[in-house]
Amino acid sequence: MTDNKNTDTKQSKATTPSSPKTHATDAPAPEKASQTSSGGRGGILLGAIAIALALGSSGWVFYHGHQQATVLQNTVSAQQSHISRLEQDLNQQKQAAEQAREQLKATTQTRLNQQDSSLSSLQKAVAEVKGRRPNDWLLAEADYLIRMAGRKIWLEQDAQSATALMEAADHRIAQLNDPSLMPIRQAMADDITALKAVKRVDRDGIVLRLTSMQQRVENLPLASAVIPDAEAVDTPIVSESVNDWKSNLTTSVKDFVDNFVTYRKRDGNVVPLLSPTQSYYLQENLKNKLDQAMRAVYEGNDTLYHEALEMGKDWTLRFYNQDANATRRFVEQLDELNQQTIGVDLPQKLKSQSLVSDEINTRLRRDIAPLTGDQS
Repeated sequence: MTDNKNTDTKQSKATTPSSPKTHATDAPAPEKASQTSSGGRGGILLGAIAIALALGSSGWVFYHGHQQATVLQNTVSAQQSHISRLEQDLNQQKQAAEQAREQLKATTQTRLNQQDSSLSSLQKAVAEVKGRRPNDWLLAEADYLIRMAGRKIWLEQDAQSATALMEAADHRIAQLNDPSLMPIRQAMADDITALKAVKRVDRDGIVLRLTSMQQRVENLPLASAVIPDAEAVDTPIVSESVNDWKSNLTTSVKDFVDNFVTYRKRDGNVVPLLSPTQSYYLQENLKNKLDQAMRAVYEGNDTLYHEALEMGKDWTLRFYNQDANATRRFVEQLDELNQQTIGVDLPQKLKSQSLVSDEINTRLRRDIAPLTGDQS
């Protein structure tokens, strides 16, 4: 492009009319000058077009480069903004994590301090409880003995064992030497007096006798068949009178026939002999009645006890040989046992049981109260 400009400039200078020498020389050839002038104008037009094309291409390149630079600058700005936001979020998360760590550290330290305080309180309480343990154990042992006495009374109907347990519990409370427990000791004295007033029943002795009788049932002799007595029949007597010869003949014939055939009239119930199976069932039923009487002794059921013995006596009298000594002795023992009363009037409750339980609960709450206050 520079070369074209120089060429055009030179051509312009060559055709300038200010040079007299040139004008004088070219005057004789006008056609040649006209051709030179038209060629100069064409070169100028081409140069202008070339310059316009060069300027257009340069402007397009500049504009395109400017657009790309703008887009790149925007992209860089967006990336920088995104990086700034990420750095800001990271700093916020870091600060939140730091605050959470500090808060957790403070909470943990507070809990550790509370646990240390609770542990110290528990250690003090344990040290105090060690000094009171003998008294507390004596009172708890008395409560246990009273509860055992109640079970003996209501489950086993054993007033004698219950009295011994109550006396042992009273001895434990007496060892405390605490005047505040006098109402409890008074209630225990009333319970012991009531238990001693209960009638003593030798249940074990009665049960042992019934067990021995139960073992002798198989040796009792069974009764033979029972037949009612025959009705009394008047025996006719032969008279010495000749006039009674008909009646005397009848009497003689009847007496002769009676030597071959005897007819007796009996009125009443006949008890036949028992078969072996019936004898076995009879023995087992009699043993069962004695077993019912033994259970009634331990349950204190006086009605069931007497009913079982009465039924056993009735069966013995009906089906066993009354002439045998074993049977008579068996019936006598049943009568002796039937005369005893096994029912006793036991106390419905023990007064001292609730008082001892309340005292233990009061002391327990009193001991736990300081621990609760220290922990709070």
